Amino acid sequence: MELQQYLKIIRDYWRSILATLFVVVAAVAGYTIMQDPTYRADATVFITVESGDTAGELSQGANYAERQVQSFVQVVSTASVLQPVIDELDLDATPASLSRSISASSPNATSLIEIAASGENSAEVTDLANAVAASLVATVDDLAPTSSDGLNLVSASVIDPATVPTTPTAPKPMTNLALAVILGLLLAFGQALLREVLDTRVRDAGDIQEVTDKPILATVGHISKNMTPSERRAHSEAYRRLRTNVTFVGLGGERKKSLVITSSLPDEGKTQTAVSLASVLAQAGETVLLIDADLRRPSVANRLQIDNELGLSDILTKRGTLADLAIPAATNLWVLPSGTVPPNPSELLGSGAMKQLLSHAEREFDYVVLDTPPVLPVTDAVVVASQAGGAIVVSRAGVTKRSQIQSTIDVLESGLASTLGLVLNDAELKSREERYGYYSGYTQGDANTENVAARHKGSVRQRS
Repeated sequence: MELQQYLKIIRDYWRSILATLFVVVAAVAGYTIMQDPTYRADATVFITVESGDTAGELSQGANYAERQVQSFVQVVSTASVLQPVIDELDLDATPASLSRSISASSPNATSLIEIAASGENSAEVTDLANAVAASLVATVDDLAPTSSDGLNLVSASVIDPATVPTTPTAPKPMTNLALAVILGLLLAFGQALLREVLDTRVRDAGDIQEVTDKPILATVGHISKNMTPSERRAHSEAYRRLRTNVTFVGLGGERKKSLVITSSLPDEGKTQTAVSLASVLAQAGETVLLIDADLRRPSVANRLQIDNELGLSDILTKRGTLADLAIPAATNLWVLPSGTVPPNPSELLGSGAMKQLLSHAEREFDYVVLDTPPVLPVTDAVVVASQAGGAIVVSRAGVTKRSQIQSTIDVLESGLASTLGLVLNDAELKSREERYGYYSGYTQGDANTENVAARHKGSVRQRS
């Protein structure tokens, strides 16, 4: 992965990264606070060779000391050393239990034995370390070989008695905190990386660009009833940007002006996109016909609060004409509802009557916007898009998967339909450029479409 991909993961999952980091740091901090302080006291014993009568005795003692220092280290934890300590300090312990508080070691190539005692009381561990050191000295004297005149060839002495420690050796808050931060970051980023690999849903335009080289025509933020003025401005500006980009995408070799708005699956915002695009095109002075070509689950009429009794299906079955059934919804904007739900939507949409209707509408209007069913469940969108200038695919952030986008484009193009670009809907707008916009024009509910059916007295021929 490249650096930009890692930065994108951090940007997409920064909340969960911070949450995981907080949990790890809090857990380690709680553990550190709950720990009782532990102190350590150290005493050092030196093993030496006593003078003998002959050079042979001196050599014997030196060789013995070098060979046996490590053995003396092991002797420290035995009852021969620890039992006298228990008796001297009047401890309620056994040699085995006391040995867990004592450690001994010898630096390489030295005759030093370092004895460490650990516990929760600084004075007690000091007394314990010194008592063990003194007991070891006595034990070495008992175990050492003697010369011919009865002198010990090896002896031990305490050269550095333990002193009372002033600071605990554990816990170490700063060390624990540093380790917690490192562990937390590794765990949090690993979790985010795993989610990125396993979760293939698109979240921003960058995710879509990893799938296809088709242009991103607009990124639309989340829509809610409690949108702030700034969010409303950004929402409106996103559809105006879509209007501008539609003008430049090159709508077919003959520059057809019929646009199919579709998606991979239901509930990705295609109808909202179709209505909003038609509205902003009309606001710019273009004459627009919005056709609800979703003959399975029509929703344009309900969204605009107009009558859906007659419409597209009735024209395709020769029970009406565009001039009679197109409803004027706002200045420069006409709507053709889906009409009666037919038993054979795909056949109707692929009929010669549909081709004639589109050809007629393109002559009568500057733009024709068609809301169709999603591509993957049924073939309706492909059938319509193959006759139109091209298709715009709407994807919903956090819902649509990368594979679904790729499959949608593949299905459209295998049906000889041109994919003009994509719209990312319900996205989290992060940058200032994405959030900024000038508020005006039509958004959902802004097209002044209430009671439009009551005003349906004109026809397509009466446009002016």
